[in-house]
Amino acid sequence: MKILIKNATLISMSENREKIEENVDIEIIGSKITKIANNIEVAGADKVIEAKGKIVMPGLINTHAHVPMSIFRETVDGYNLQDWLTKKIWPMEDKLTNEDIYYTSYLSFLEMIKTGTTTINDMYFMTEDIIKAAVECGIRLQTTRTLMDVGSDALGEERLSELKELIEKYKNYKDCITLNVGIHGLYTSSREYVQKCIKFAKENELPIHIHFCENTKEVQDIENTYNEKPIDILEKEFKDEKVILAHAVKLNEEDITKLAKNKKVSVSHCPVSNLKLGCGIANITKMLKEGINVSIGTDGQGSGSNLDLFESMKYTALLQKGITENAIQMPAYEVLKLATINGAKALGLEEKIGSIEEGKQADLIILNLDTVVTKPVNDMVSDIVYNVKGNNVETTIVNGKILMENKKLKIEENDIYDKCKEIIERIKE
Repeated sequence: MKILIKNATLISMSENREKIEENVDIEIIGSKITKIANNIEVAGADKVIEAKGKIVMPGLINTHAHVPMSIFRETVDGYNLQDWLTKKIWPMEDKLTNEDIYYTSYLSFLEMIKTGTTTINDMYFMTEDIIKAAVECGIRLQTTRTLMDVGSDALGEERLSELKELIEKYKNYKDCITLNVGIHGLYTSSREYVQKCIKFAKENELPIHIHFCENTKEVQDIENTYNEKPIDILEKEFKDEKVILAHAVKLNEEDITKLAKNKKVSVSHCPVSNLKLGCGIANITKMLKEGINVSIGTDGQGSGSNLDLFESMKYTALLQKGITENAIQMPAYEVLKLATINGAKALGLEEKIGSIEEGKQADLIILNLDTVVTKPVNDMVSDIVYNVKGNNVETTIVNGKILMENKKLKIEENDIYDKCKEIIERIKE
């Protein structure tokens, strides 16, 4: 299929193009962007999208989430992280079926499409049902089978076997489905198990995705178990590995300087979840200064409330200005990089997605800024970071397929809401 987007205001996030370009046409053939120019001929196009006065930009990339947790929105009030997990979430998760995981994942993918996120990095279980929903919805997904051996060596081995099976089964799905080695955390995994997972990642040439230093208790638990600081364990065990660290809140400046020695490390900054669970604020200003690749995640909706990365971008910028007491920190364009090209780099997909360039996969969104909260547009990029919300997204395209156009989804949604309501009511009992 040939799609032609006409007369767009383009924010490509490419180093090879201007930050903002007016009246640009974008040609998409199959899954790829084939031409970016002015006045491309309409002849031969199967679909023409008029984007005059609208913004075309890369689809957003969410580098840390728990996709089936859509049904756990607003369950966190009055709980810290560990209590919320052990007393509330894990007991409910034990009741989830494969069908539940499919429907709750589908709900998250609907939310992504409607709010402009085209790629997500997930960590959960019953992964095949998540993949099934992603394929049906057309979303780009990097995923894993959560790995940990806390309480049971046998379960740890079983989880690793499940990941091996996933890798073999989905090795030919690389267009939209990729995998990583998702170690839940140092505090839920023994040193021996972590070493085994790292070896597995090396053998299969996969990145590692792990929760890291999310709150004070986690750090204390790790130090009590390993008799070492988390940053020293990372430096020793994960040296030169491609790693996505989710959260990284409890790192001081010395820790961050050590972290920067691994040029393959990325941090997934989850500001909303970290605030809501009372974990604190990650010093990503220092991380960026040290050359660490920082991206943005939402965590699951249980702690992050929603998957709207526009909201997360605003929190990212404001929090860093606040904690550094420096309004110059985190310029809007740099924040936009965190949610696009930096996310692609974190997932090892920067050659495919994260910017709008000829030859890359056609993952892009169209924004309408003709709203009362975005007018007048004095600075377009700042408007996107501070005032745009997911509901400004009109059209979402992933891998060259239109998933939503003029706010109308191309897939079924109505019965999904009813199904998810039934699931949460059942498992809360």
